[in-house]
Amino acid sequence: MHKTGIDLGGTKIEGICLDEKNNVIQRKRIPTNQQNGYHSILESIMSLTKELTKDVSDFSIGVCAPGAISKKTGLVKNSNTQCLIGMPLRADLEKLLGKKIMLENDANCFAMAEAAIGAATNQAVVFGVIMGTGVGGGIVIDGKIHKGRTSIAGEWGHHTLHHNGNKCYCGRNGCVETYISGPALEKRWTELTQRTEPLQSIMQNLGIKKADQWKKEFLENFGRGLANVIDILDPDTIVLGGGVSNIDFLYTEGKNAVYENVFSDIIDTPILKNKLGDSAGVFGAALLN
Repeated sequence: MHKTGIDLGGTKIEGICLDEKNNVIQRKRIPTNQQNGYHSILESIMSLTKELTKDVSDFSIGVCAPGAISKKTGLVKNSNTQCLIGMPLRADLEKLLGKKIMLENDANCFAMAEAAIGAATNQAVVFGVIMGTGVGGGIVIDGKIHKGRTSIAGEWGHHTLHHNGNKCYCGRNGCVETYISGPALEKRWTELTQRTEPLQSIMQNLGIKKADQWKKEFLENFGRGLANVIDILDPDTIVLGGGVSNIDFLYTEGKNAVYENVFSDIIDTPILKNKLGDSAGVFGAALLN
């Protein structure tokens, strides 16, 4: 059976069709155009899927989407693509395509892809980290996504890092996401330097005044946050993804900062950069079935 994956992102929808050996048969990206609303997105996914599978008789479909499906209502929740919130995405896609749909969030699909064909192959327990606009994570154990009793396994971005700390959109204070996501890092840089710059530019300006303080805080928060995950899960491998994962010092000084905070006298957990880049989601979606 061929495997089709759809990655529904905020700006693009990527689709892929794999053969039985996970070779790429078809691949295409189209704009999400979320400003056109929910039903426009459904039509785009349907059209893309039909194009990818026009020469395939038997195929499965997996969809990677922002947010999660509520076990209670079956509706999308916690999505940064706001037109999806409260909508029956899986049910509507199954009606349109006439097939059962496997639907997972972006962090779980990222972890699945990196565990199966990326940086963490042949590892029993993999923690996939998303550090971008937000901070999230996915857990893969023996080749299967571990979602937990209420489907929140891996959500380390909403662990409390600092009591009474930065306000988070979730309604709480001090969440990891409010310290080491891309926007949080850019905001703190502006507070310290009075310069407004994207993260990529910040990395070119680490020699200026107050940059040492910015980097020190970043490493401390990254180290404490990820050490908490290791203390609880003790994974075989951690793979970093998202725009923040492109910062090279996370794999040297960042790794050391994590190790310094882990509750163990022996700590050697590999912390690796992803291999699949921004295509991890679409491969992970295809591999859900």
